[in-house]
Amino acid sequence: MEKFISLKSQAVSLPVENVDTDQIIPARFLKATNREGFGEHLFKDWRYNKDGSVNKDFVLNDDRYSGKILIAGHNFGCGSSREHAAWALSDYGFKVIVSSFFADIFKGNALNNGVLPVQVSPEFLEVLLHTVKKQPKRLIEVNLEDQCITMESSDHKEHFEIDNYKKTCLINGYDDIDFLLSKRAEIELFENQRELARVSD
Repeated sequence: MEKFISLKSQAVSLPVENVDTDQIIPARFLKATNREGFGEHLFKDWRYNKDGSVNKDFVLNDDRYSGKILIAGHNFGCGSSREHAAWALSDYGFKVIVSSFFADIFKGNALNNGVLPVQVSPEFLEVLLHTVKKQPKRLIEVNLEDQCITMESSDHKEHFEIDNYKKTCLINGYDDIDFLLSKRAEIELFENQRELARVSD
């Protein structure tokens, strides 16, 4: 995975609550088994009308909004456990998803695929959603080392929580296997010491 230490970017405001994984990536696009190409189907049924025309009212079709940060409403990623939702967000280019609550399985899938879910207070989320909607060029900074999200040129900032293991993996660009390999020397030392203790007994 790509290392994630900090990110400063414009953001996309999606003030919709209870966005489920079927809205993120509709079930009809789940046939593929690799992670590539899912970005073009992200929020497909919201980005396009039933006749296939572009829904100009949807934020991802609005040229004023761009960036690697998606700011979403409460309870993002609920519904099914499909990992494809994280694949689609990552493939589209989002590195950070901000919400006041995430479904647990989605949160795990996102972290496993290099997408950082940042859970903030409902009050801070409202400030972000409102500000980004009104000021699309406003930059948001997410610092994983300090576990802090900040709105540029303002006093608005907030600390966020993250599992220490997942934090280590993201900062170093590790998946679970990479993490184990990084501990190889320590594991071998432990095994050697245990074998010596067994022999001496």
